[in-house]
Amino acid sequence: MSHLQGDDERAIGIEIIDGAELAWKTNQDQTTDFYDPHQVKVAKSILESIPEMSFLSFGGYKQAERNRLVMYPQMYLTETIANPVAVLEAKGNFKFQDISHRDCLGSILGTGIKREKVGDIIVTETGCQVVVAVELSEYLQTHWNQIHQTPVVVSEIDEGQIAIEPERVKEIKTTVPSLRLDAVASSGFGTSRTRMAREIKAERLKVNWKTVNSASHMVEEGDIISIRGRGRVVVESVKGQTRKGRLGLVLKRLM
Repeated sequence: MSHLQGDDERAIGIEIIDGAELAWKTNQDQTTDFYDPHQVKVAKSILESIPEMSFLSFGGYKQAERNRLVMYPQMYLTETIANPVAVLEAKGNFKFQDISHRDCLGSILGTGIKREKVGDIIVTETGCQVVVAVELSEYLQTHWNQIHQTPVVVSEIDEGQIAIEPERVKEIKTTVPSLRLDAVASSGFGTSRTRMAREIKAERLKVNWKTVNSASHMVEEGDIISIRGRGRVVVESVKGQTRKGRLGLVLKRLM
C-alpha cells in the first residue's frame, strides 16, 4: 500500500486486502461495493500485487463507469461466481417533466440505500435504468416507487436491454500556454479560462475520476478530465511547441 495517497485510497487498500485475505482463507469469492474508475484503479493496483488472487469486474455493461469487483483465489472455479449486479428499470409518465441523473439517484437513496450499492444510472424518456447490487434488487422493486413525486413502476430487466447511447466524440486540435488544468479544460469544454478556474475551485472537476481543486494542477497525456453533466475530455496527445511557445494538443471530447 506504500504507493497509495490519502485516506480514501488507503481505506480502499485496506478493504481490498481484508477481502482478499478472507477469500483466501475461506476459499469463497468476496465482492466489493460499486467503485468509480479511480477507486477501481486503486483496487486493481493492490490485487495485481497479490499473486494468489484474481478478480473480475461487473458493471452491467461493457462501458460502465461504476463496477463491483469480485475477488477469488486463483484456482477457484469462476463458473460458480454469480453476477453481483442487477439492472432495474423505473417507468413513469414523464412527458411533462424532465428528470436528471440526480433526480433518479436521489429517489433511490431516499429509500435508505447507500450510494455504494448503486452503479451507473441511464436516464430514459420514461424514467431511468439503474445498475444496483443484486442483493438489493427485490428491496428496491418494493420500496422505490417515485421519482421527483412522479409514481414509477420498477422491474428487473436483462443487461441486454440497457439503453446505452453511443458516445459522440469530437476531436479538438488546439494550443495552450501550458498543461495547467484550467488551460486544458477550458479548451476542451469550450469555455473561458476564468470560468473554468471557478469550476475547479468549486470542486466540480475530476481528473481520472479524482476531484482536483487546484487550477495549476498539471495534466498529462492520457488524462481524463470530467465534469458532471458535461461529459469528459481525454488528453489524446501532446505535440511540440509552436513558434510562439505554446503547446499543441489533441483532445477528444466525449459527450
